[in-house]
Amino acid sequence: MNTSVKTRSPKKERRIIIFASGSGTNAQNIIQYFQQSKVAEVVHVLSNNKSAKVLDRAKTLGVKRSSFTRNELISEEGVLQILKKEQPDLIVLAGFLLKFPEIILKEFQHKVINVHPALLPKFGGKGMYGHHVHKAVVANEESETGISIHYVNENYDEGAIILQKKTIIAPSDTAETVAKKVQLLEYEWLPKVIEELLSSPNPSDEGALSL
Repeated sequence: MNTSVKTRSPKKERRIIIFASGSGTNAQNIIQYFQQSKVAEVVHVLSNNKSAKVLDRAKTLGVKRSSFTRNELISEEGVLQILKKEQPDLIVLAGFLLKFPEIILKEFQHKVINVHPALLPKFGGKGMYGHHVHKAVVANEESETGISIHYVNENYDEGAIILQKKTIIAPSDTAETVAKKVQLLEYEWLPKVIEELLSSPNPSDEGALSL
């Protein structure tokens, strides 16, 4: 497992860890949001892809970053040990493409959330991520789409919904233009949801938010 260490900034009350597999624009947005917040900070970014752009973004922003293998993700001695050491108040899956293992979910119950680029339960499940979702939404001639921020459980995209936000799909929209609309929702609402959860006296309580 490859890990880099940053110089610690003054400690904030709550700790966030982000998992991502690709470019990491959502991760960057979250990091920058909480650099201006007194509530929490992103303390570590982890990726299953050692070449992922998200690791470069974390480095640029001064956040500790690590890459890991699929075996390390599901091992008692792998990623789980990093998380036990870091003791995050919230784990955020932001474009993380692997199924999150039960070994971690059991250790951090009600502390793992994900953002899905559609209005669940529509267009969820295995294989429904990123561009695949937007293509399916357009092909199905949906009039609206959006984001679903939800808790993570042992099944793909089936955890309790925390917040959903919608955007209208125009007849002229393509999968690419829909993706841009959805991404704007992610940028606006994911940091706010994280902040709201971590501002709660008991951030591990499941349930929908009214934002």
